Amino acid sequence: MMVMPKEDVTQAEVSKQAERLKKSHIFLMKHPKIMALSGIIIMGTSEVRANIPTAYTDGVNKKYGAGFMARCTGPQLNGLVMHENGHVFFRHVTHHKRLFRENPKLTNIAADFVVNDMIVLYEDKDIELPPGALWNPMFRNWSVTQVYDYLKKRKDELEDEGEGNPRPDGKPGPQGDGQPQGDGQDTRSGGSDSKATDVDELLKRLDDHDSLDEHDHEAGAELDEKQIGEDIDRALRQGGMLAGILGGDKNRQIEELLKPKVDWREVLRDFISSMCRGKDELSWRRFNKRLVANGYYMPTPIAETVGEVVVAIDTSGSIGDEQLSQFAGELASICEAVIPEKVRVVWWDAKVHGEQIFEQNQYASIATLLKPVGGGGTVVSSVSEHLVKHNVQAECVIIFTDGYVEDNVQWQHTAPLLWLITQRRGYEPPVGKSVFVEED
Repeated sequence: MMVMPKEDVTQAEVSKQAERLKKSHIFLMKHPKIMALSGIIIMGTSEVRANIPTAYTDGVNKKYGAGFMARCTGPQLNGLVMHENGHVFFRHVTHHKRLFRENPKLTNIAADFVVNDMIVLYEDKDIELPPGALWNPMFRNWSVTQVYDYLKKRKDELEDEGEGNPRPDGKPGPQGDGQPQGDGQDTRSGGSDSKATDVDELLKRLDDHDSLDEHDHEAGAELDEKQIGEDIDRALRQGGMLAGILGGDKNRQIEELLKPKVDWREVLRDFISSMCRGKDELSWRRFNKRLVANGYYMPTPIAETVGEVVVAIDTSGSIGDEQLSQFAGELASICEAVIPEKVRVVWWDAKVHGEQIFEQNQYASIATLLKPVGGGGTVVSSVSEHLVKHNVQAECVIIFTDGYVEDNVQWQHTAPLLWLITQRRGYEPPVGKSVFVEED
């Protein structure tokens, strides 16, 4: 959307829109499909101001521009409120700090595509996307990181092809050809005359594009992500208690809300990338494509590099081949993007059975080179003992396990630790960060 020019907004208009915002909050909190999100809506502060072009959030607090609100119909205002609170619910501002540092505009656009599809899926005539909102059904069920990666890749492709040139036939994207399916008609409530956002056109005019809401990611970066997560969980429980009076299916829906799904691939990528260093270095592994076309072979900056990464894989027998293959494939793609100095894979069950060390030239085929060893019990403390005994100077450690480990875990290794848990949902490791791996 192209943001409308700033206009003089009177205090009377601010007061009028503040009253509309209050009514929208009440409507949404009484809505049977949205009642469980009541705690999110009242979380933080919600302000109406004269000097804000549209609206934004810092991950907790929401701010709305009176002038933009005045141009929204009642259903569009409800959609705007859902939009901002959706960013809070999904923890977009605090969870995607790395992406915001890398490209705030593209990250914001990716987050908008994700949250707007949630609004479309409500299929309610009283809740519509606000003017200028970005939406495309091709991104349904995608995470912010997946949308971001696609947009970034597609933008580079368009630049290489030359603006206005058609996409070569048969060039694959993340799903099929990566383009909208069908005729691109918008199926959202009240949007029969509009079309889904043309992604290629959006990317071609990216520098001139102003999103619906440019979030305050700098303020969000200062927030305590763990504390915000706890506050959001508490807010969901409060909303769940309110919605619980409805009984039946609503209670089951609330239980699902209290366990919001997290894309483990996204957590894995962000975890590894948070260890990155050497951003000012140059690499001859990738040539500058623009200069190669003119006969000049120059290195490109290394966007992200990381030291040794340890991956400790549980081979106790409960990790299936399909899960292992899925994890290995994701590890390969991340290694290609982040380029660790080396990857050390440790095979363990009741004890460490062996390890494999992979260099950078092996990352593309790492998934096919893995040779699991084990099949007995599950004692994760043995991994820590192994790493300490051999003085492994890892930049980070990733544990891939079903979660059914010994009760008294003794973990002594000091590197940052991430647990990817495949079966024991709700298990809280005594050290490190954890995420449950959902089956595809």
